[in-house]
Amino acid sequence: MRIQYRDETLDFEDVADETISGLSARCAERIGADVERISLFFLPKPGVVKYPFPDRKLGDFITPTTRVKLVGAPNTEIKKMDDMVAASRRATRPSSFKPVQANKSRDWKKTQEESRYTFHAIEPLPYLPNPEKSRRYLARLANDPGIKAAMRQNKFSVGLLTEMNPAEHTTHESKTLGLNRNRGEVIELRLRTDRYDGYRDYKVIRKTLCHELSHNVWSEHDRKFWDLTKEIEQEVERNDTLHGGHRLSSEEFYNSNDLYDAEHTDHGGWTGGDFVLGRSDDAPSEVGLSRREIIARAAMSRQQKEREARQRQEPSSSS
Repeated sequence: MRIQYRDETLDFEDVADETISGLSARCAERIGADVERISLFFLPKPGVVKYPFPDRKLGDFITPTTRVKLVGAPNTEIKKMDDMVAASRRATRPSSFKPVQANKSRDWKKTQEESRYTFHAIEPLPYLPNPEKSRRYLARLANDPGIKAAMRQNKFSVGLLTEMNPAEHTTHESKTLGLNRNRGEVIELRLRTDRYDGYRDYKVIRKTLCHELSHNVWSEHDRKFWDLTKEIEQEVERNDTLHGGHRLSSEEFYNSNDLYDAEHTDHGGWTGGDFVLGRSDDAPSEVGLSRREIIARAAMSRQQKEREARQRQEPSSSS
């Protein structure tokens, strides 16, 4: 078995009838960490698993396509950070201590929380044009200071942050801007323009992400959902230290004509089924297609959906 840990891949010997609990113990020992300080992420399911780990057998859900990611810090790193914090405190005289000058990089509690309340995996759609640019866009969202603060504040943990294919979520009547599956198992965002020739505005997508994060708690678009969404947006704005003012206009993902439509962002949080990256259950594969072919297929798909919608309406209109 191969497990992704930070920027490396760890090889583990397969053990018959091994459980999640057993694998977590081996992973903790491998990186020299306390087992309660690590978490495992299984994609597509069961998603993020944390301490205390269950005794569920891996054979019940592991398939040849399952990906596993290990998140956690070795005890040596934790001790080193604690020692540095302690030394910094000893070296600081009370008379000259100024809280505003504290080195935030030494905030180990914040570091731990950011590793726990985060997006545990980021994936673009590999068959769409320029997937590496999409990866940079998703990484920028995941590392946005405001988003990270909101994730910590609300203790949000998302298994996978990915982009959606506009062709699969556009009809004549509407288009979906984001999706949240199983309260944070997967969040999909509409990064690209409808013609795949550019990217949508960063701040608009960030607002969509705030909306989808609220679905980690509330599925329906009721008053509680909108109240939480507003709190998340305010938390993001308060902690936006990199993208405020007009600085965004000269950056990579900027589109002044892009608009955010909160009421029609999505159809609510949804649950069930196995997630396949970049493809709905009934959609054909688009791997290897050119942008023109993808757009043509999208047009055909929209026409088919519109025909089916008209056929469903005909009996009721004639009665």
